[in-house]
Amino acid sequence: MNMPKLALTYLTLTVLIGSAGTAIAQNAAGVPDPGHPRINEVQQRIDNQENRVDRGISDGQINAKQAAHDDAKLAREQNSLNRDEAKNGGHITKGEQKNLNKRLNKGSRQIYRQRH
Repeated sequence: MNMPKLALTYLTLTVLIGSAGTAIAQNAAGVPDPGHPRINEVQQRIDNQENRVDRGISDGQINAKQAAHDDAKLAREQNSLNRDEAKNGGHITKGEQKNLNKRLNKGSRQIYRQRH
């Protein structure tokens, strides 16, 4: 097993996901709206899951391949949130929030199973 190569792959994915950045809601005038509750709630869930994956790696409960898979899923959710925000002038609809939460619930259960 080539551990340095797996570690490098994980590090690369972590950097790419981190560079996606945290989404900040904007109102119709294009002014940032950091207090938008739907976006903040979904963003907080994504951040929490990223932290859980990182803790799983440091505890030895999740291997690099699983972490890369989880991080890729979370990056897709982050991109989906960003697209929905852009489409709606910096906000997401209740339906979009519901769909994102549904997918995040599934990912959360997967992370739990990997760590236990």
